[in-house]
Amino acid sequence: MENFTFKGNKLFWNNCALTNIATKYKTPFYLYSQKQLKSNAIFFKKTFSKVKPLICFSLKSNSNKTIIKEYAKLGLGADVVSAGELILALKSGIKPNKIVFSGVGKTYDELKYAISKKIFLINCESYSEVISIYKISKSLGIKSKIGLRINPDINAETHKKISTGGSQDKFGISTIELKKIIKDFKNSKSILIAAISVHIGSQIKEVSPFKKCLLVLNKILKKLKYENINIKYVDLGGGMSIPYSPKDKKFPLKSYAKLVLDFKKSNKVDIIFEPGRYLSGNIGVIISKIIYVKKGEKKKFIVTDVAMNDLIRTAMYDAYHFILPLTKRSVLNDKIEFVGPVCESSDKFGIYNNFSKIYENDYICITNSGAYARSLASNYNMRPLLAELIVKGNKILTIRPRQKINKIN
Repeated sequence: MENFTFKGNKLFWNNCALTNIATKYKTPFYLYSQKQLKSNAIFFKKTFSKVKPLICFSLKSNSNKTIIKEYAKLGLGADVVSAGELILALKSGIKPNKIVFSGVGKTYDELKYAISKKIFLINCESYSEVISIYKISKSLGIKSKIGLRINPDINAETHKKISTGGSQDKFGISTIELKKIIKDFKNSKSILIAAISVHIGSQIKEVSPFKKCLLVLNKILKKLKYENINIKYVDLGGGMSIPYSPKDKKFPLKSYAKLVLDFKKSNKVDIIFEPGRYLSGNIGVIISKIIYVKKGEKKKFIVTDVAMNDLIRTAMYDAYHFILPLTKRSVLNDKIEFVGPVCESSDKFGIYNNFSKIYENDYICITNSGAYARSLASNYNMRPLLAELIVKGNKILTIRPRQKINKIN
């Protein structure tokens, strides 16, 4: 895996000795790398430099305030899907004119709060939502910019639970509803239809689904232009994949950037992105301790102190997170399975053959846990939420402490 190396038999990540950290702090915990965070953001901005997009980090992927502040320092905005995330974005130093509010079920109160803060854009997903925004904006004397999220009916070629652009998915509006909204509100004094938006899914490994989506958008924009309706922005969402396994290929971001640049020039629009996983997925790991090594009939169960409530992706999506030992030894020929302590059969993190010999009280590193790990965590089985640490230069800082058991209620 990228940026992981063994020096002697000890695991280093971004030149940081993980064993030294594991023995100093109570496990399990999330560990982030400021260096990796900056590298990811700079690479994304550089790759799309000719496109000059508004890049709005998706807070649902990682909701740690310190992490969001780091992205804000790098000039990024925020993609939010609730009033809670909007408040967090503002508290983290992101300006309202760099915030996009997405999501299929915004409440009246959430919309009123967003409109009152004069955020950059609200992506609408139904006629009823547009009506609500119109009424609120009119009552406040504000003209709100909205985006209309379409459903392009594109197969994102990803896991069905994270595919969001198909005709049977709950997200987006149909072509018929798009026409109706534009007809009824194109001359509104309280609403400006500023953008067409899409988001077809997450962890998309190839460019082809995005290419198909751009073709659909191209047709829509050309038709709208023919009807003298000019759209200023196109929000392309996120969805670009990261390699979770050593066998996975990197997403061809440069190829995608070329397609987007051609699309932008052809349609004379400005671009918005909402990347989450692509920016934050590999900035974090989970450090866990082995509680027990349990011999089963056909394999050994390696019982960890990290559980599915700390990393639900493997149970929810059958996701894969590559695991590395913090101390490398000769290869163990037995079949092993890493499992957590929660009372669910799905509390497991992967089966391995030919893993390094591993013993009780050893430490492991669960890679690529920067996105949809802590943000999806829960107190299931009355387990406390884990501490979050960050490596900044030569310092290890606690940026969110471990929850105390007596505070769980």
